[in-house]
Amino acid sequence: MEKPEQKSSESESKIIKAILKNKAVIVSSPEDINELAQRGYGTKEDKTLQLTLVEALFLLSKGIIQVEIAAKKTSKPVSFQQLLTHYRTFDDNAWAKYLIYRDLRSRGYVTREGFGLGVDFRVYERGEYGSATAKYLVYGMQEGQPVKLEELSRTLKHVQSQKKELVIAVLNRRGETVYYSLSKLNLK
Repeated sequence: MEKPEQKSSESESKIIKAILKNKAVIVSSPEDINELAQRGYGTKEDKTLQLTLVEALFLLSKGIIQVEIAAKKTSKPVSFQQLLTHYRTFDDNAWAKYLIYRDLRSRGYVTREGFGLGVDFRVYERGEYGSATAKYLVYGMQEGQPVKLEELSRTLKHVQSQKKELVIAVLNRRGETVYYSLSKLNLK
């Protein structure tokens, strides 16, 4: 008995072309912009979609995008390792941030870049991206690297002032991410 031919949507989908420019990866095709933006990637600017380097690394690892360098017209595509090396020139914690981002996305969360005070990512409840604000703000850290209590306290106050929940994402030595909720403790 013959099995019917099955075509996977991944093998049928085309690879999206993107250009690396400094701290962003740019997608120009309107069709591709809409597809990625609806899935919670990038920021629309001047008829383009600006992907952060961590988003671009994730999409490149999934085979969704192909990245080329802006200045070179005949260049071959940038590899994952080359893009990661480029990202590390801007952020020493690039690898850790990528692993945390990848873990959150693989769990089905739309994850966007944070906005300072130690917040690495904004995480939306499943199904709420585009209709609600991020519920969680993620502070990433690596096992064995000390963090000052004052820094965590300042970040917690900032997050609570925005009525969000602070989640500490600890990347252990095996590259696994463990999440902890952090809240204010009053000792009287």
